[in-house]
Amino acid sequence: MRPLPLPAALAVVVLGGVASAAQGVVNAELGERTGDPVLGAVVNNLGGCLLVLVGLAVVPSMRTGLAGLRRAGLPWWAYLGGLGGAVIVLTAPVVVPALGVAVFTIAQVAGGSLGGLAVDRAGLAAGGRLPLTVPRVAGAALGIGAVALAQLGRPVGDLAVGLVLLSVVGGLAVALQSALNGRVAAVVGPAAGLAVNFLVSTTVIGAVAVLAGAFAEHPRWPTQWWLYVGGLFGVGIVLALLVGVRAAGVLRTGLALVAGQLGGALLLDLALPGGPGVRLPVLAGAVLTLVAVLVAGVRRRGAVRVAAEREREPDGRLVG
Repeated sequence: MRPLPLPAALAVVVLGGVASAAQGVVNAELGERTGDPVLGAVVNNLGGCLLVLVGLAVVPSMRTGLAGLRRAGLPWWAYLGGLGGAVIVLTAPVVVPALGVAVFTIAQVAGGSLGGLAVDRAGLAAGGRLPLTVPRVAGAALGIGAVALAQLGRPVGDLAVGLVLLSVVGGLAVALQSALNGRVAAVVGPAAGLAVNFLVSTTVIGAVAVLAGAFAEHPRWPTQWWLYVGGLFGVGIVLALLVGVRAAGVLRTGLALVAGQLGGALLLDLALPGGPGVRLPVLAGAVLTLVAVLVAGVRRRGAVRVAAEREREPDGRLVG
């Protein structure tokens, strides 16, 4: 499957960011209703796994891709992208109540931007290595500043250094997730890459939930259907990241996702009953993040991808 043209791929990622904003609201509400935030993550991933199973039943290319994993020749660690999704889903319920949404979001985006630069430079994604240029560093810094601007006026909790670092690690984990999932998808197809992601992340989240005693008591499950669609959003987010990484690299994909998240937050503020309406800092942050995506893609005259200096086999594996 050929990568989408760059503008189309980034547009898909922005839509994935909107889905991410909606997913956060749904999972948080479900966790609050059941009395355990981890249960929101469990339901989210079980819903995603259910959709993957449906896909296996009706999409032949997904079954073919999974069958091809045995001869893909990828290292074992390439299949661990789902760990990144599990880390951020499990981190947020612990960190946000202590730090507040603003600090958590800024720290997470900072980690994701640094991780995107590092992962692209190391060539962990399927597109090969991308050089550490001034525009890319400037785009990452502008993205962090844009998110900080969007969080103006939000309450700040106790600035515990350990929790801030944990939030940064969560952002790094998401960058690594994008790179590794993209590497798998380049060999066996995005549908099979999606299945691998949810298999790993659901296993990890389920194990953590059991160890944390999330099922020790019988939770009260709400009856509103929309509280159980987080898995649908999750599938859309992972697919959007797979599309974006192949065309734009991890850094720009992460920035486009953040732009979509901020835009989605604006839409939710307008749509939800009792919402605050349009918040100018969030609007400005969303626009500046899109600018950051453009800035990070600027190439200096004569600059070329490091990947162009290396040969690549048809299945996407690096050689040499």
